[in-house]
Amino acid sequence: NAPDAKPHLSLKEMTAKVVRRYLHDMGHSEQHDLYDVLLAEVEPALLTEVMAHCRGNQSRAADVLGLNRATLRKKLKHYHLDNL
Repeated sequence: NAPDAKPHLSLKEMTAKVVRRYLHDMGHSEQHDLYDVLLAEVEPALLTEVMAHCRGNQSRAADVLGLNRATLRKKLKHYHLDNL
């Protein structure tokens, strides 16, 4: 690490920080579907990054994600990412 690099946050810590900021920015607005909103934002990004990391190899990506390959294919199709 470079001397001025920020300390590494865990995925859990980064997620908590982002959700905390999102809730703060919402103020007094009520959101009743935050779970669905979060998944709809995070899951496609996760799939995209893992597919890129695995150079499009769905079997390898499924292993990395801990998913069955058919489940991965279904999720890719759901998010219109099946061209990755």
